[in-house]
Amino acid sequence: MPKPPRPSLASIVAGTVPPARSADIVQLDTGHVPVRKAPSTLKERARQMSVYLEPPVYDQLRDLAHTERTKMHALMLEALDLLFKQRGTMPIERLNETNHR
Repeated sequence: MPKPPRPSLASIVAGTVPPARSADIVQLDTGHVPVRKAPSTLKERARQMSVYLEPPVYDQLRDLAHTERTKMHALMLEALDLLFKQRGTMPIERLNETNHR
């Protein structure tokens, strides 16, 4: 004996189960157009990057952050800033200024 047709979501919502046929798709027009706001948090603006550190390197960075009462993220940014300056490229502060104009 063949299986009965499976009801579609549209037929369940309508309260009826039509015979085997494709359901119509209904679009609801609310007239509301979503407004995109500018990203406001660092997480929304930034790109994430993973760094793999050997355990002793990670431990030393964590210990340094703890000793200085700062975050590992802040120390990583400081290290990048030093690298940029050493290589003669723009420091992070100037990069961020030109990006936010």
